[in-house]
Amino acid sequence: MSSRNEPAGSALAQPLRPPSVGRALLYVGLFVLGAVLAVAGALVQPAWFPGGLLLALAAEAGLCLGAGRAVRRRAGAAAPALGWALAAVLLTTSRPEGDFLFAAGIGSYLFLLGGIAIAVICATLAPVRQPDGGRVRLRK
Repeated sequence: MSSRNEPAGSALAQPLRPPSVGRALLYVGLFVLGAVLAVAGALVQPAWFPGGLLLALAAEAGLCLGAGRAVRRRAGAAAPALGWALAAVLLTTSRPEGDFLFAAGIGSYLFLLGGIAIAVICATLAPVRQPDGGRVRLRK
């Protein structure tokens, strides 16, 4: 056994720990906020087409990017994106009475497909978790 301090290794080699209670509540809140934003966007986008569509998609991008940067994790951007996607998909179903929220038009399809694309892009652009050690350069 060696008595010197050795680095803990790569961040990928570390075991995963569940998030703290506060962080888990933050993710749940962001998930709910994403779902609320999907409902609001579904109501706004057909009312003021094309301005409502652009407003709804910009709001989603702002929420996902802002949450990712505020939390400094990809999960911060993914939580509202998942809430938005789940709510938007659930809003596409019709009721037994024949009622539905999304009409079969270009605006609805742009809202659904554009929103999913924005969610994926924002979750990809969010900062990733970095190891706690100092900066390291590989030797040549």
